[in-house]
Amino acid sequence: MSHVGVPRGTARKRRSLALLTTGVLTLPVLAGCSSDDGGGSTGAAAPQDIAVAARNAVAAGGTVNWAIDAVPTTLNAFQADANSSTTRIAGALLPTLFPLDAKGRPQLDPDYLESAKVVEREPRQVVLYRINPQAVWSDGRDIGASDFVAQWRALSGKDSAFWTARNAGYERIEKIERGADDQEVRVTFAKPYADWRSLFSPLYPKEATGSPDAFNDGARTTLKATAGPFQLGGVDVAKGEVTLVRNPRWWGDRAKLDSLVFRAVEPQDRTEALTEGKVDVADIDATAAHRIVQAADDKGGNGQPLAQGPGSGSGTGPAAALRSWAEAHGSDETAAAAAQAARERNRAAAEAYAAEQGKLRAYAVRKSLEPAYTQLALNGESGPLADDRVRRAVARALNRQELVDTVLKPLGLPATPLGSHLALAGQPAYKDNSGALGGQDTEEAQALLADAGWTREGAVKKPGGAKAGSEVEKKGAKKEDTTAGKDDKAASSEKPGKTGSGDDKPGDSDGVGNAPQVLAPAPAAAFHSAALLRQAGYLAGTGTTEDVPSEVAAQDQRPGGAAGAYAPAGTAAPAQAPDARRGPLGKDGKALSLRFVLPAGPGSEPLRAVGDKIAAMLDSIGIGTAITKVSDDSYFQDHIASGDYDLALYSWPATAYPATDDRPIFAKPVPATDGSLLVEQNYTRVGTDHIDQLFEQAVSELDEGTARDLMEQADARIWAAAGSIPLYQRPQLVATDRKLVNVGAFGFGAPHYQDIGFKKPQPAGAPANKKK
Repeated sequence: MSHVGVPRGTARKRRSLALLTTGVLTLPVLAGCSSDDGGGSTGAAAPQDIAVAARNAVAAGGTVNWAIDAVPTTLNAFQADANSSTTRIAGALLPTLFPLDAKGRPQLDPDYLESAKVVEREPRQVVLYRINPQAVWSDGRDIGASDFVAQWRALSGKDSAFWTARNAGYERIEKIERGADDQEVRVTFAKPYADWRSLFSPLYPKEATGSPDAFNDGARTTLKATAGPFQLGGVDVAKGEVTLVRNPRWWGDRAKLDSLVFRAVEPQDRTEALTEGKVDVADIDATAAHRIVQAADDKGGNGQPLAQGPGSGSGTGPAAALRSWAEAHGSDETAAAAAQAARERNRAAAEAYAAEQGKLRAYAVRKSLEPAYTQLALNGESGPLADDRVRRAVARALNRQELVDTVLKPLGLPATPLGSHLALAGQPAYKDNSGALGGQDTEEAQALLADAGWTREGAVKKPGGAKAGSEVEKKGAKKEDTTAGKDDKAASSEKPGKTGSGDDKPGDSDGVGNAPQVLAPAPAAAFHSAALLRQAGYLAGTGTTEDVPSEVAAQDQRPGGAAGAYAPAGTAAPAQAPDARRGPLGKDGKALSLRFVLPAGPGSEPLRAVGDKIAAMLDSIGIGTAITKVSDDSYFQDHIASGDYDLALYSWPATAYPATDDRPIFAKPVPATDGSLLVEQNYTRVGTDHIDQLFEQAVSELDEGTARDLMEQADARIWAAAGSIPLYQRPQLVATDRKLVNVGAFGFGAPHYQDIGFKKPQPAGAPANKKK
């Protein structure tokens, strides 16, 4: 779908579900949810919606057709081109040792493990796995240490012949040995690894990982052995189908279904696929969800038209009907023929729509929150956003609650702004650290911009002073559809003046009062950066003695907001006449305008709507935006990854292992030998040494409480750096056949494929909803 989500490059990839449009129909509020935080530190969360049923209520047999975006190009989840379809299919075929539960917590799967725990910490960390003695591959071989060894060697990064997406965690392993018997596996780490539960999931048989050829090529198109409730039946690329059949060697609860067929269906074609009965389960957007809800509520019976769609009554009242009849039977033969043809087309469209609605009544909409969040990314590599005061001003101008309400409230989902980069509401590690930056405050945003030298007077071009032309104007001849935001003046691409020298990158305040080299004036910037980092220290519970210089004044603590998220004491927002309040800011005759890149494809309208709201909020403090719409295909690779943007909206999947999975997203960029920046997955180009150190400490900390504290400190400093502003957790809407149970909107949780099936029919004559 059109809402671009960024893959982590790991096996724990998640699909990129489109943001959902806000139509005229409001979906019912999800039971058990509200938009208020119930008081727990984990925040408001949406439960799974999967039509839970006990196994004895599920019929044996049948086939479920499940829509996926595309047939995966590889079945090897550890390769760079693995996608959400790879992950979905692997979950039904291969062992996941610690699948996530509904709250996003890794839980040992007893089908594969009897136990797994750290048995030694000194001199080396040792994890002892006790494999379920019944666990076997579909070829009859026991799952054992040799499978662990083969996967470690393939993913350790020591042999470049294996084409792997990443080696996080595996590179810390020193050796793997057989334990007391064939069911024991001892894993010894060279360096402590807190996220050891993330390893060996999915676990592949040694036949798929034992050699570069098998890993790189063999596992792409087939899996000769699997160990899940289903096994691979076949891959038909021409038909766009991957068929799984019940695994006769599965030792756990027998799969209820005979087969699962994953069918490639483009997101925009899923309503049609549902009406044609081609799929039973499909992720959908809000437009399709609204139609399904309408189909259930509006049957158009007794000769009455449907309440929605062609012929629904909109514009077809008595007067309109009389006018249409008169035109179709008038004396002007040409006009009458045209009117009659139009009436016939409308009648045919209404009949087709009604027929589709009748078929959509067979489906229900399951909804929850997807384990992924949408953020506003601010590119801090160059231009005005290289100055952290400008980034913070942008953040302080945003009414995040209004943006969240736009997306989630019409769907009846919890509408609370996300307060963390490293956990989502409902996860045990979630804590709202947004106070490290502060909430919406127009005056403070204006004061920050004034301190950075952006003023109303600065927008006036001085004779013979400023240079003509700008980066956005020069790029205006590109084929992209560029629409001016509230201020269509071009953005200045000139970096803020540097003070001193050095190679420090934007946002590289190290937490001890050293101002980023790109900031000017240096004394004020140092003061403000230190104050903001002090607030991050308070929120993380670390105090201030190590984080800020002693000259930071106590008066920077202001009532009603987060300390430090302000311009230096004494810097006031410039007074303006009422009619000049919305005028552009500038510096040296150049207007302050930012290039806001958004996807242009179908289904991304709500994302663009959020972008328009952000542009209006920035306009209120004098920041103009040039909204550039680009194709979905080029949005990530040609713009986000390459850094060709100032502002952008994109998503990251959630994780239970932030110290491992989120480190590349927030790692400080480092210069390459050719002068470019090595950014890993930090596409905002904003990072600090201190954040890197906190991640490194957390990933090596075996005490879970201490590791969580370190991640909270890192999150507070990520907020303070203002390169990424989390907005909301993405909605998840799934259409399912009404007869299906144990499937739908899973949220954080992993599907139990063996429990999915069709509900047993109620015996004839059995009482329904008997009341006591």
